[in-house]
Amino acid sequence: MGIKKIEHTALIVKNLEESIEFYEKVLNFQLRTTANTGIRKLAFLFIKDHPEAEIELIEELTDKESPYINGVIDHIAFAVDNIEETIKDLKEKDVPLLSEQPNLTAAGKKTIMFKGINGELLQLIES
Repeated sequence: MGIKKIEHTALIVKNLEESIEFYEKVLNFQLRTTANTGIRKLAFLFIKDHPEAEIELIEELTDKESPYINGVIDHIAFAVDNIEETIKDLKEKDVPLLSEQPNLTAAGKKTIMFKGINGELLQLIES
């Protein structure tokens, strides 16, 4: 067995439609497809210039004891070419950042964190 790539990352969201709008307008994702299984509403979105990079958004339709029943994802990191330009774009879209300036990763790359519409932790890393 050999893992080739990450197929997608799934996030539990509070409201699927609002989350789709956030990922499209703020982070440049494009909707691939949606589905309703009766117990969950699902959406798959991809990065416009990299259709192989995909996330799945899940809105639970039934009562569950916790949306974290299947585990918790700490954050999703997105690679960007120019972190200062991306920060400027996020600020213009009124997205609050968790720090005023980028920090450095352990590998010495510029990084900054912010939260998505559901409180999910998101990270930008200048590649």
